[in-house]
Amino acid sequence: MKAKAARKLWSLIAHNFVWKVLSVAIAVLIWILVASEPELSTFRSVPVEFKDLPDDLDISSSVVESVYLELRGPASDLRNFGDPRRFAVVLDMSRAHAGVQTFSISENNVVLPRGLQLVRALPAQLRFEFEPVESRSVPVEVHFSKNPQPGYEIAGYTVSPPAFRISGPASRVARVRAAVTDPIDLSGVVSAAEFRVHAFVDDSRARFETPPEAVVRVTVRRSNHAAKPPLAR
Repeated sequence: MKAKAARKLWSLIAHNFVWKVLSVAIAVLIWILVASEPELSTFRSVPVEFKDLPDDLDISSSVVESVYLELRGPASDLRNFGDPRRFAVVLDMSRAHAGVQTFSISENNVVLPRGLQLVRALPAQLRFEFEPVESRSVPVEVHFSKNPQPGYEIAGYTVSPPAFRISGPASRVARVRAAVTDPIDLSGVVSAAEFRVHAFVDDSRARFETPPEAVVRVTVRRSNHAAKPPLAR
């Protein structure tokens, strides 16, 4: 029985023996190369991303879009780091509340390739101010860049829609006075014309709830003060 078991064991060892020895040799060689490879450090800029921000809150402070990370690892891994945009600092904002909060950057919220270690982040912490989300309507303010040509004047105009709803951090939304249209040039208009223009609010934290496109219909007429042609004789 023992002899049979020994023959079976030897058969397993002898089967593809050369390939098995070669595989072990290659594995040892790779381990030696990796173990002897020097470790280096470098700084890389990576984006900052957010997740699970409550729907009833918004960030009212300025937002940091990227940070520098000091990374350490084998030289080959650092050289093959690839596109930094594939990796990021991901901040969990599920526990955010109204007010100021600080988030520390550590290995718990940094997504990195295998083999690289985080040494430190610059900056090491990010601070945000959160406010309740507010929504309200603001009127559309039409902006004319050029008046009608001499001898003509604006008889009237309409804009549709007359207002847009915006939302964002309460204090920032409260400061928005109007949604201003892109400039409209009336220098070539002598009767009636229609313009499709986009509107803009002067606060980066306030956003439109619908596409901010307005239709402005303008009527131009001859001015009462325009010079009259001489009478025929």
